[in-house]
Amino acid sequence: MASSSYSNSPCAACKFLRRKCMPDCVFAPYFPPEEPQKFANVHKIFGASNVSKLLNEVLPHQREDAVNSLAYEAEARMKDPVYGCVGAISVLQRQVIRLQKELDATNADLIRYACNEVPATTPQYERRMGHGGGSYDHNSGLYYPNQWSADHHERGGGTF
Repeated sequence: MASSSYSNSPCAACKFLRRKCMPDCVFAPYFPPEEPQKFANVHKIFGASNVSKLLNEVLPHQREDAVNSLAYEAEARMKDPVYGCVGAISVLQRQVIRLQKELDATNADLIRYACNEVPATTPQYERRMGHGGGSYDHNSGLYYPNQWSADHHERGGGTF
C-alpha cells in the first residue's frame, strides 16, 4: 500500500480534484502523489464518486486489489474503449490457442522424426519455414530445402 504524506503533498486524487487532502482521505493510500495518471485514468473511466463509494464498501484489506483492478481496467479502456481488458484477454487467449496448435504440430513432427517416419516433405515444415519443397535424406536424417539438394551436398557442393 502506498502512503501519502498528508502535510507535504496531497494524494493524486485530491490534487486532481483540487481539494484539500484530509488525514482520513479514502484515496490517499492508493493514489500517491507520484502516480497522478493512475487516478486520472480511473477518474475518467469510473468517476471519483463511484470509486469513493466502491472503496468505502470494500473491506479494508481488499481495497488495494480493488484499486489495482480499477487502474488496470481504466488503462485498458483508455487504449481500447470498446473492449477494455477483455479485448487484451481475448487476444492473449487466441495467441495461446495458436501457439498450442503450433506446439502440437511440432511435437508430432518430433515423434515422426524419432520414429524415422518422415515423409519427403511435411506441409507443416514447409509452412513454418516459408518455402514449399525439399527432400529428406533417410541416410543422414537431414532435411534439405530445394536450394540445397541432398545430391548436391553429397557431391561436396556448397556449405550451409
